[in-house]
Amino acid sequence: MSIKKYGWPLLGLWLAMLAFSSVAANRVNSVRVWSAPDKVRVVLDLRDKPDYSYFTLTKPNRLVVDLSNTKMGVNLSKLEYKKSLLQKIRGSTPAKKGSYRLVFELKQPVKPVLFPLQPVKPYGDRLVIDLPVPQGKQVAKVTHSKPQVSQPKAVKPFPLVIAIDPGHGGEDPGSIGAHGRYEKTVTLAIAKRLQKLINQQYGMKAILTRTGDYYVGLTQRSEIARKSGANLLISIHADSFASSQPRGASVWVLSLRRANREMGRWLEDQEKQSELLGGVGKVIAKTDPNPYLTRTFLDLSMDRSRAVGYAVSLDVVRELKRVAYMHKDDPQHASLAVLKSPDIPSLLVETGFISNPHDNKLLFNDGYRQRVAEALFRGIKDYYLQHAPKGSMFALRYGVKKYVVQRGDSLSVLAKRNGTSMSSIRKRNNLKSNNLRIGQVLYIPRS
Repeated sequence: MSIKKYGWPLLGLWLAMLAFSSVAANRVNSVRVWSAPDKVRVVLDLRDKPDYSYFTLTKPNRLVVDLSNTKMGVNLSKLEYKKSLLQKIRGSTPAKKGSYRLVFELKQPVKPVLFPLQPVKPYGDRLVIDLPVPQGKQVAKVTHSKPQVSQPKAVKPFPLVIAIDPGHGGEDPGSIGAHGRYEKTVTLAIAKRLQKLINQQYGMKAILTRTGDYYVGLTQRSEIARKSGANLLISIHADSFASSQPRGASVWVLSLRRANREMGRWLEDQEKQSELLGGVGKVIAKTDPNPYLTRTFLDLSMDRSRAVGYAVSLDVVRELKRVAYMHKDDPQHASLAVLKSPDIPSLLVETGFISNPHDNKLLFNDGYRQRVAEALFRGIKDYYLQHAPKGSMFALRYGVKKYVVQRGDSLSVLAKRNGTSMSSIRKRNNLKSNNLRIGQVLYIPRS
């Protein structure tokens, strides 16, 4: 073959191929849609880093995203939206040749949030598109009536609220075990079982920080717990390690170093302070700023939360030992973001190592998940049987009352008078006999 004869045609073909490759240098390999209560998240998996721009339109409501030098490798007509804010994703004519235009048809106008994500296994380059669900405006109703003298109202007994946080979710799979099994699947399954057990218990109520396969930010998880009036936050995870040898469950609580660092952040955020401190926050807001006073209240709140979190973790560890092999026999302290809330006692439970073949098999076994959920429930319940907050439904039915032994008292008389058993009183007070002495302080459990 003569180069002289075919050189120019080959050069032209090469230049054409080069031009085509430069026009479509990137490619959308998949499109994933996650629906959450507060937003719809769309994730574009791309071959390379995205180069994009966007704008919104109304009548009808749309979000338009232009991807420069990009080809679409997905059949958009097969995507499912599950009756969400997002009605449809379709292609359209781009403003620039070689680019691809995506149109998101929406039920309502939104303020979208778009950001790229760098490759992290098992994902490559991604473009995340968050479509916040518009929240309805609350309109205050004003009524006029004759002034009345306020009467003191009886405080209604309240349930103990346990916030359960299934780790990871949606775009964040967590650890990945054998056969492509995701940590986020394990955490949600155990969390739902624990929620069911708690909701079946009189005087307790459980809420989940996420109820499906979608992502919730770490800060938002604490916010959900706080707005629900949670007495306790328990975060459920499954551990992972570079080696497949480590195995077993463990329980973690907030370290002091993390607490001190988070304290500074809370002090900088005045709105968070007011929400955290409740009535005290309102008093501070109406007076001259006093960072020392605020610091004192936050210190007290943090100290109590850490003490309660650790106390609950001791009961949870004891119960977990009955059903699971333990990686750590005692509660561990760590700087974990989900434990950072100063006002809510928190603990994190690693239910096993998804990277260990034995644990991996257990974590995807329904029976094991149920046993772990039951152990967590027993640990939480055991703590509140001894330390139920005053005025709670749990305290009124199962709590203890402090009593000073009087002349003529006996264990059998006290048990009958309080509707409990002698054995329950002995167990609660570590009594080795039925003998009592005048002036002795007893904690009497209710039946």
